[in-house]
Amino acid sequence: MSAISIRTRALGGLALAATSALVLAGCASGSTSGDGASSYAAADCAADSTSANTFKVGSILPITGSLAFLGPPEIAGVGLAVADINAAGGVNGSKACLVSTDSGDSSDMTVSTASAEDLIKQKVSVVIGAASSSVSLNVVDSFTEAKIVEISPANTAAKLSGYSPFYFRTAPPDTVQGSALGQLIVGDGNANVAFIVFNDAYGTGLRDSTAMAIEEGGGKVTYGANGAGQEFPPGQTTFSAEVTAAIASAPDAIVVIAFDETKAIIPELVAQGWDMSKVYFTDGNTGSFEKDFEPGTLMDAQGTIPGAKAEGTFKDNMTAYWTAVQGEALTDWSYGAESYDATILAALAATAGGATDPETIQKNLPAVSGADGGEKCTTYADCVALLKDGKKIQYQGPSAVGPFNKNNDPSSAFIGIYKYDDKNVPVWVSAVEGKS
Repeated sequence: MSAISIRTRALGGLALAATSALVLAGCASGSTSGDGASSYAAADCAADSTSANTFKVGSILPITGSLAFLGPPEIAGVGLAVADINAAGGVNGSKACLVSTDSGDSSDMTVSTASAEDLIKQKVSVVIGAASSSVSLNVVDSFTEAKIVEISPANTAAKLSGYSPFYFRTAPPDTVQGSALGQLIVGDGNANVAFIVFNDAYGTGLRDSTAMAIEEGGGKVTYGANGAGQEFPPGQTTFSAEVTAAIASAPDAIVVIAFDETKAIIPELVAQGWDMSKVYFTDGNTGSFEKDFEPGTLMDAQGTIPGAKAEGTFKDNMTAYWTAVQGEALTDWSYGAESYDATILAALAATAGGATDPETIQKNLPAVSGADGGEKCTTYADCVALLKDGKKIQYQGPSAVGPFNKNNDPSSAFIGIYKYDDKNVPVWVSAVEGKS
């Protein structure tokens, strides 16, 4: 269970922006400190990876597959962090660089398996990713065996809490989002709730956490409950049977937990006459459907997204970085802050330990996150200055997550609550802070 307290911190929205090919790398120049970034140069690690002192960041993030819409902000967050690290002098006097690989999704694990093998072969200092919990479960053992730290900016499956001493995440576990979502649903006056959920570690885990909060609030699950065998397989394209069965259970509300399958579920709900203001989404599908459906289709539907809002200078600099290296606008900032902070935390751990090897990073990650207390600092440069003065630090980046706990999860995080407008775009309404 998670303790939830209402806060008024603004969190950011999603737009489902897909990209077919991303060629990103680090060793970037330019700073996001102060007045913001002006220019960035991108190059892969090949030229700078021969030195044992190189801080070599590997990313395994979605370029293809059903989570490709999360790729741009996450990869931009990592690249921006590498740029800031180098603008501040690098790690222990050496430049940082980036090796980007594709995680794909859970429908084809060969993509992430090959990417993990590549990153291990290249002897990266740290791996940032994956976005999908199921993908991380596919590769985490390989990284652990190789003693390489993996830090996910978006994994939320409860199964990954404390999974490995080399696995960390800057996104909260599903117990936090599920508690917030369940309380939202019951608080809206819904006593009977149906789930349309895919059979995936993320989907079923979040379903279970949300259902627990609903039941503790006096509600009950009418369809899609744990043990009922009513989940659908990832990648399914037609949902007449699932929607019919869910509506037949006489729910007050329906929760849809899926990824790209959501685009096929929504039309079926509409076709069967369901009141779309009584639909709830989660971070895997709380995105803009402006280009997918008629205006007003999702009016007043709601959803939740873990994480802090990318705003102000940070948002501007993410956009500037992406435009410089990719040549196109960044329209989605979800999990960008968590990706940025994961990279900065790894660099600070290497600085604190005086070396860029993965085991040094693993040993120092909790401390630089503030697990042992310390002076608060918000930029890489300021935190490095404190470390050089022999001080303990607590890095507090744009994701606003708390220090790592004993399970290598953030000890606290924000969950944003969104409501859809007449353009089918989710608009931030409020936020809750959860502790894990």
